[in-house]
Amino acid sequence: MTPVTPDRIMQTAMAFWPAKTLLSAMELDLFTTLGTKKMTGEELRHALGLHARSNPDFFDALVAMKFLERDGDGPTAQYRNSEESGTFLDTAKPSYMGGFLEMVNSRLYGFWGDLTEALRTGKPQNEIRHTGAPMFAELYSSPKRLEQFLDAMSGISAVNFQALAEKFDFSKYRTLCDVGGASGQLSCLVAARHPHLKCLSADLPEVTAIAEKKIAAAGLSERVSARAIDFFADPLPMADVITMGMILHDWDLPKKKQLIKAAYDALPKGGALVVIEALIDDARRENVFGLMMSLNMLIEFGDAFDYTAADFFSWCQEAGFTRFEVIHLHGPASAGIAYK
Repeated sequence: MTPVTPDRIMQTAMAFWPAKTLLSAMELDLFTTLGTKKMTGEELRHALGLHARSNPDFFDALVAMKFLERDGDGPTAQYRNSEESGTFLDTAKPSYMGGFLEMVNSRLYGFWGDLTEALRTGKPQNEIRHTGAPMFAELYSSPKRLEQFLDAMSGISAVNFQALAEKFDFSKYRTLCDVGGASGQLSCLVAARHPHLKCLSADLPEVTAIAEKKIAAAGLSERVSARAIDFFADPLPMADVITMGMILHDWDLPKKKQLIKAAYDALPKGGALVVIEALIDDARRENVFGLMMSLNMLIEFGDAFDYTAADFFSWCQEAGFTRFEVIHLHGPASAGIAYK
């Protein structure tokens, strides 16, 4: 019999140590500074503008965490990006996904320090606690913060949207509307994979202007467009497929049901509503990320929450949908699909 130890307890309790080490490296542009180069600790320290005390502990911690690699030992040793960091954390690479980490560092890391207060009160612990303005109002008041948020969402969503484009059978459909489409990323990825589709990215005016630039840069303006809507006040655009990527979890149950019913009304018979989320497993025992994301929704909005596939299917059946399936996308994320 294996003896019980406190190791996992300690690893979890101290998990903020490695998390903040990585986030600080992102904040300092360490991985972009290295790029494809090799640098000694002193060279890297000077390039980043760090105090002498940071070398070599900070860089060696990243080596031990496998985010940096080091050739040699001692003061003459040279540091370089690991394959993983060089691929995903260097802003010069098209595969860069660090926007999400930047947002985690600048926003979520501090807010999660108030999780206990959120659990006791059920109230959000984000910007609204300090300014009185709801999260989205605060984000939309600053173009810089809005673009950071959109880049963050693009970074965490790209692999899931690409997986949807590859795994879902779009062959029998001709039009797609991505509700809450943000920068138009989902529409662009699906349109690039399926030339027969015309896609519409629908979101608020401030976001639509950004989406139009991204769509044009992707060379897809003939088949992908952006439209400004308020999806709680306006009818959803008619389409064969309606997608919602990390949208439903932002809202309380009445608003979730309102969006599902709006999608049902905008779809033809045989049409599909597709939600992309870190769907919690029905038994609520396995998807740690999905459950953590739901706690994050508590911190961000108070009454918003993530959900299981069974929850989603129940709400969709109530709206009139008749057939359902789940397609696993990547990591903790899946697509919940309801057919009219």
